[in-house]
Amino acid sequence: MKQNSCLSINRVTDVGLMVVLSLVFILAAVRPAPAASDPGVNKDTRCAVCGMFVARYPNWIAKIVLKNGKTEYFDGPKDMLAYYFSPDKYGGTSPDDFKAVMVKDYYTLKWVDARKAFFVVGSDVHGPMGKEFIPFASKEAAKSFAGDHKAHMIMKFDQITMAQDEVMRGGQMMKMK
Repeated sequence: MKQNSCLSINRVTDVGLMVVLSLVFILAAVRPAPAASDPGVNKDTRCAVCGMFVARYPNWIAKIVLKNGKTEYFDGPKDMLAYYFSPDKYGGTSPDDFKAVMVKDYYTLKWVDARKAFFVVGSDVHGPMGKEFIPFASKEAAKSFAGDHKAHMIMKFDQITMAQDEVMRGGQMMKMK
């Protein structure tokens, strides 16, 4: 009799394990894929300034949409700003050809018009290549973040200069093209 009860317990354990494994596989199969950061970004999309693969850092992607329909992608706001200040250096033409300049709000990860955004400078949060201008849609969010992350400044887009961007970039040039 003991052998039969051992067999029954083993069968119940095996059936339970099979049910659990089946549920794990089913849940894995129906789990939605992460949302794409932008329809134009794939695993081979490179930053127009430094050449890094931008899809590896979806929360940091910035972009400039040109009037001709082309979109230039960047691994973070500071490289987007480098392109913005010197588009001819990176194969672009001029800021007059820019239809949209976009960054992702650090908290919501929603696209924000960079020209209307607030950027936190000097925080303890770093982007893919170190120090970064951290973008926010609202001044209140930027102030909250700045207080929590030891930042020393909040700037609007039009307050950022090429010299400040170059200091922030600190010689981080990885151009692969």
